[in-house]
Amino acid sequence: MSTRVALDTSALMMPVELDVRLFDELERLLDSFEPTAPQAVIEELRRLSEKGGREGTAANVGHDLATERCLVVDTEASYADDALVELAREGIVDYVVTNDRPLRDRVLEANRPVIALRGRNKLAITQP
Repeated sequence: MSTRVALDTSALMMPVELDVRLFDELERLLDSFEPTAPQAVIEELRRLSEKGGREGTAANVGHDLATERCLVVDTEASYADDALVELAREGIVDYVVTNDRPLRDRVLEANRPVIALRGRNKLAITQP
């Protein structure tokens, strides 16, 4: 079975906002993986993409990446961070990718590793 990796909104916006080759970096770290995004993240990206500007562009690209490359899953939670913690806590995903510090801490408390930016454009794994 392949490694399941949940991507949060900040992760899916990294390619535009931080010039991170998100999927290439995940392949470098994990070899093979199944990218997953909760429906709440898709909704958050859709809302952000309506804002326009750089953030809107990043969210629009993130939304396209999520809908084209990720398995979109439903969760009980409607708030994106809560949905990601739910996936981690229930063991549905093996890793969560985020640059959001409060979310990172919650995922680590749920005993799941987090993948986040380390340096300018490299990702690294933090174990709980």
